[in-house]
Amino acid sequence: MSLVLFTVTTDLNYDQRMQRICGSLARNGYEVLLVGRALPNSLPLDQQPYRQHRLPCWLTKGKLFYVEFNLRLLLFLLGQRAAIWCAIDLDTAVPVWLRAKLGRQPFVYDAHELFTEVPEVIKRPMVRRIWQLVERLVVPHAALAYTVGPALAQVFEQRYGRSVEVIRNISRLVKAELPPAPLAAPSGGYILYQGVLNVGRGLEALLEAMPQVDGRLVLCGEGDLSVALREQADKLGLLASGKVEFWGYVRPEELRAITQQAAIGIMLLEPQGLSYYYSLANKFFDYLHAGVPQLIVDFPEYRRLNDQYEVAEVVALTPEAIAAALNRLLRDEPGRYHQLAENCRRARLELNWQREEQHLLHLYATLAQPASVSASA
Repeated sequence: MSLVLFTVTTDLNYDQRMQRICGSLARNGYEVLLVGRALPNSLPLDQQPYRQHRLPCWLTKGKLFYVEFNLRLLLFLLGQRAAIWCAIDLDTAVPVWLRAKLGRQPFVYDAHELFTEVPEVIKRPMVRRIWQLVERLVVPHAALAYTVGPALAQVFEQRYGRSVEVIRNISRLVKAELPPAPLAAPSGGYILYQGVLNVGRGLEALLEAMPQVDGRLVLCGEGDLSVALREQADKLGLLASGKVEFWGYVRPEELRAITQQAAIGIMLLEPQGLSYYYSLANKFFDYLHAGVPQLIVDFPEYRRLNDQYEVAEVVALTPEAIAAALNRLLRDEPGRYHQLAENCRRARLELNWQREEQHLLHLYATLAQPASVSASA
């Protein structure tokens, strides 16, 4: 058996990283099962080249949700057989680690973030101590551990004295060619933020900047700040004027088309914990692959890539700085916009999932052979 079982707490239709990882393994001969949760508003599962399963829960957030989900997950896993058990982040790690230990099979830890350092955790000392205990319990015992960027890998290595690999959350190269880079920002293009509407994403400052910006902002996603951000936009008159639009959850294939029509992408984070500071988010690559210049913060991973490829403008997290940078690209400096858009088109040929997945396949081959290889052996 070469089944690889992955577990997440996300809605499987919107988890692009897991779609890429599971899809790559499935297309290369592994049997894959991805387990997530069913939300009250979950749509039917999209067809994928791997199996999917959702766990229904009575609760949707808070401490009791994690208790309920982990209990349901453990009961589900006890009825499954797999060759490799992979937990995505700490919120699914304990039942997966226990099931792998019970079967004396490899446990894999895939850290999408530094869970003990996200804003929602670091502000709650007791909760943070619990997750730190979980991290100390599972990470040192993983047969394989990997994360989304070199900086986060280094943090794990320093904490636990073990190697942690890097599988970056890079977009798949769908089209080798894009239309030529525009000579200036497209007049009908919009400013795009894609991702969760949560604390620490620079969204409040972005909205404060919008009254001074000669453009329109579209936000794709929902989160803990969904209501508060809509209220803020309303108070600033941005909803009535049409300068800001909230489009809610968007499926990945639709989001790709929306991103390609954007003029500028937004990749702003606040220094709230090491997880954000050392992050390397997929939206950075999504904008790049669409040929869209973006605004980024001066955090290590984004700075390093931008120094190499120059696809973004680095800005301070103030409404004034954000507004000035957006207006420069949208209106005042067409040559600069063209240069960044052209650089995106070159960078995407090097930074793409087709290259990244080769390392992923190598790592999993050290743990188990795909079913197609096993069958022919």
